[in-house]
Amino acid sequence: MDSSNGTLELLGVGLAIVAWICSLTTILMPSWITLSTDLLPTEETNMGLWVTCVSQEATDKLECRPYDSMFELPPDIILARILMSLVLGVGLLGVLLAIPGIRLVNGCQNHLDDFSCKRALKAIGGALCLVTGILGLIPVSYVAHLTLVRFFDETVPQIVPRWEFGYALFCGWIAGILHLVAGTLLLISCLHFQKLDRPGFQLILLSYIKHLLY
Repeated sequence: MDSSNGTLELLGVGLAIVAWICSLTTILMPSWITLSTDLLPTEETNMGLWVTCVSQEATDKLECRPYDSMFELPPDIILARILMSLVLGVGLLGVLLAIPGIRLVNGCQNHLDDFSCKRALKAIGGALCLVTGILGLIPVSYVAHLTLVRFFDETVPQIVPRWEFGYALFCGWIAGILHLVAGTLLLISCLHFQKLDRPGFQLILLSYIKHLLY
């Protein structure tokens, strides 16, 4: 196995796993957007996808309350819930398909072309990582965009407190970028083995045609 290609495979799968963990952290973090006021500078309100939390610096106390109903959520939070849930599902599927596709893992032993089987699994896993990265960047970027629009809304009096970016948005951006990088590395590693030697390809093609005819 080409050492450079093996490095790309391991790096791609490793980044995909790290990205999925970051996505899981993003969806669970209660600080998608934060709110603090001048009246109570030691108190901060955090809004997440599942709970709303109030933290007090003086007592280091954090009180969280789950949402009573999905209908009380803003549309951007509902959209983020749906897309981030898809991110976890698609991202996990991509990792599970990419792992048996790397050369260090024994798989596809009973298939006619072990090489093509692994390359197909790795390519599908890489493509799913790219899709996961795009899906993950959409909700965090959309929530960030709406937060900026509301923050600089001139129709709202200056005395009214404004929501700001929470740590979950930055974690989500990191996860999305890592997913894109992981998918790109996996697809690039597929190109190293794209060309089959001509005799081997002919044998595979003839065996496949024979299987169809008989």
